[in-house]
Amino acid sequence: MGQKVNAIKLDEKDNVAVALETLKVGETLSIKDGIEEITVLKKIAYGHKVAISSIPNDGKVIKYGECMGIATMDIAIGDHVHVLNVRGLTEEDKSFQKEVY
Repeated sequence: MGQKVNAIKLDEKDNVAVALETLKVGETLSIKDGIEEITVLKKIAYGHKVAISSIPNDGKVIKYGECMGIATMDIAIGDHVHVLNVRGLTEEDKSFQKEVY
């Protein structure tokens, strides 16, 4: 029997996964459609985001394959990705994204 899935990655480009249950410090992520050897660094509430790759300060937070915000500090793999370390997109950020697509 396989390992219980406790997070979901919504798009292959995502650098975050969504917790399917409250994750405890030290718990290993088991992501649907792919097992990740990632240890959770902080308690992460159900529905919140966890970094599945390092996100540098000013780096893009990608969810659903789209930029959802900008990191305001370095975010380590397994860390909680939330308002304390991410800011929303400014109009300048959004206009830059339109140019890219």
